[in-house]
Amino acid sequence: MNRIKNMCVMVMILTVCFSISIMAQEPVVIGLQGPLTGPEAIEGEMARQSVETAARMVNERGGILGGRMIKVEVVDDACQPRAGALAATKFVSMKEVVGTIATYGSSVTQATSDIYEKFKKINIAYGATNTDLSERGLKYFFRTCGRTDTQGIFFADKVLPHFNAKKVAIMHDNTSFALGLAEETRNAVLAAGNVDIVYFDAITPGESDYTVPLTKLRETHPDVFYFTGYFPEAGLLIRQARNIGIDAVFVGGDAAINDDFIKIAGIEFAAGCYQTQEALIEYFTNPEAMEFKEKYQEVYGQGNIPSSPWPVYAADALM
Repeated sequence: MNRIKNMCVMVMILTVCFSISIMAQEPVVIGLQGPLTGPEAIEGEMARQSVETAARMVNERGGILGGRMIKVEVVDDACQPRAGALAATKFVSMKEVVGTIATYGSSVTQATSDIYEKFKKINIAYGATNTDLSERGLKYFFRTCGRTDTQGIFFADKVLPHFNAKKVAIMHDNTSFALGLAEETRNAVLAAGNVDIVYFDAITPGESDYTVPLTKLRETHPDVFYFTGYFPEAGLLIRQARNIGIDAVFVGGDAAINDDFIKIAGIEFAAGCYQTQEALIEYFTNPEAMEFKEKYQEVYGQGNIPSSPWPVYAADALM
């Protein structure tokens, strides 16, 4: 009887050891949701490159959880709420995905975070700054980026005095992110009490001609023109604004300016534009940032690094 018991115990030990060995060989799968198509595709592609760079760095150090490698699964959401909901639904159905880095854009993040919450799946936003996103009491939602309320305060307290502005025009695009930043900025400017808000209105994203709203803005003669929307529209706005004689200092919110903004606006019109945003990784000299830039350029080319802060925040979510 004792021999039989000993054999049973040995079989159990071997089974457990075999299971642990198999588990150690299986990768830890992390999802990445972002815009790989549509006007904001550059942000999704830079996020994919950054997250895969971070995963490679972790794997080269031996992985996690006793040697398990990280595998990144990527799903496109085109920075659209409906597509984002479909992407989130796909990820929560994948049992092997332990959590998701999701996503870029506040409107799409609002749609996706509710789905992840329902299925108790951790989701970490990397480019969604709307203040209300983290005020809803969600247990599984996190983010690595800042919030629009602090950005609005910075604009009112630092940017406007820097340009000795007396009048400011604020334009948004009615998305959760842009409207939220515009409202937070308006509140901060009103609280400061030393600059007049002479224009506060929205455009419709995706159009090609913004002459009508820009003409109305021109009539208010602002010292600073603050656009809180995304870079595809920002590039068109600065070009068209200059063409109709608006000479106000152009400042974009933290989604307004990247390499594609320069391509859309043209170097002539992009020169002299400003942006309220977190620091870009190109200016970081700490060891972690230097290692990331080196690993990134090994795959994506010397001198090629993310031109906005959001892809690096996506990498931070993994690491």
